Amino acid sequence: MKNNIKINRLMKDYSQEQLANKVGVSRQTINALEAAKYVPSTVLALKLSRVLDKSIEELFQLEDSDLA
Repeated sequence: MKNNIKINRLMKDYSQEQLANKVGVSRQTINALEAAKYVPSTVLALKLSRVLDKSIEELFQLEDSDLA
């Protein structure tokens, strides 16, 4: 799964630390999300969606390999 977390975070002018604090996770978790090394829980995805003012679909996209 790919995501647009970094782009949307920068559009809001949030550092990784600021975004992490807003959604209740560590900066390392945000870093792992942006590097596509971590798939968030539904709760975390919804929190990110709310904080970044984007829909889940705007933040996360399935790749062909996810559909198999």
